[in-house]
Amino acid sequence: MPLSTERCVACHEDAPRVPDDQFPDLLREIPDWSLIEVDRVKRLQRVFRIKGWRPAVAFTNRVADIADEEDHHPAILTEWGKVTVTWWTHAIKGLHRNDFIMAAKTDELFEQP
Repeated sequence: MPLSTERCVACHEDAPRVPDDQFPDLLREIPDWSLIEVDRVKRLQRVFRIKGWRPAVAFTNRVADIADEEDHHPAILTEWGKVTVTWWTHAIKGLHRNDFIMAAKTDELFEQP
């Protein structure tokens, strides 16, 4: 089942992080995302190139809508011509399957007209 068709599950402090050995398989489904580390916390990040300010804001709002639907929220930096989206799970200070699901859903949004 593709990641983008999955739903996020409620996540608490004791939820398991995705093991490092599963990253390669999951990243194959979201090849444009980078695995980064900030303050020793692994995160998924992608920069979306978008023509103009208003289209960037519109994309940001669409990401916010799916984040609210799934009750899982990213860091979003909106600039003229680009939107940077970063997913990670604050409660576990790392990556949960939810983050990969939301990255895939974000990719789908970007592909939509």
